[in-house]
Amino acid sequence: MCKYSIDKTPADVIKDTAEKLRKIRKQAGYSQAELAGRSGVSLGSLKRFENTGQISLGSLLKLLHILDRLNEFAGILQAGDDMKDVKKLFTY
Repeated sequence: MCKYSIDKTPADVIKDTAEKLRKIRKQAGYSQAELAGRSGVSLGSLKRFENTGQISLGSLLKLLHILDRLNEFAGILQAGDDMKDVKKLFTY
């Protein structure tokens, strides 16, 4: 993969996601310990996620559920419209 690109890399998305979750946690008024306790995710896992971006999918979903953001995540892999027919309109 090209080192210089406008597209985000998986590492960029991991870092951004961890930063966003930290910000949302703080806006909700939870300490790391409180969010970990409410979600059932270990405090160590939450700390590791916020620092490195590493977390299991199940743990991430538990955190999002407590932060009332699970529906946002559920919508990320929606099947799109088939654009083949639309493209045909612009092909000469």
